[in-house]
Amino acid sequence: MGASVYMLRCADGSYYVGSTAAEDKQRRLLEHQSGAHRGYTFSRRPVELVWAEDFERITDARAAERQLKGWSRAKKDALVLGDWTLVQQLAKRPGARSC
Repeated sequence: MGASVYMLRCADGSYYVGSTAAEDKQRRLLEHQSGAHRGYTFSRRPVELVWAEDFERITDARAAERQLKGWSRAKKDALVLGDWTLVQQLAKRPGARSC
């Protein structure tokens, strides 16, 4: 069974990163949208799916979720835009970044 990692943009502009079984991705999005759970997205609706990736193993998806949750806002913005050059640039230490 595969798994998905997804990122939602909330109404307040913040991001929510989560993971679920691949076949449950649409159901999970509807749960966030409807407020089925009183978690982070409940008071930040409506939400919009802005990025997702599928993995063969749940352990890989959970590792990716943890990694993304640690990223800066700028790095998440670059991922949503699909700008891998900027993601790599933002991954460097501040002193190592070229202007």
